[in-house]
Amino acid sequence: MRIGLIGYGKMGKTIESIIREEGKHEIGLIISEENLHEFTVENLQKIDVAIEFTQPNSAVSNIMKCFEANIPVVVGTTAWHEHTQSKSLL
Repeated sequence: MRIGLIGYGKMGKTIESIIREEGKHEIGLIISEENLHEFTVENLQKIDVAIEFTQPNSAVSNIMKCFEANIPVVVGTTAWHEHTQSKSLL
């Protein structure tokens, strides 16, 4: 499985380390503040699943971009639901 990491802070790096250590899956995309221009629908469509670990104020837009790319996303960011402004994601 090709995994994309959206957010490459402490948790993103920890997840990457675990995935590489286990050797069962590969990292197909890493998005950090330094390469936000690579966070595109086209690049998301090259992975099988995304793991989102960013900031609450950007999580919703990150989730929506994964939905747009038809890519499942696991969200590890906490308190992001407070930034939805009553939008339904379901």
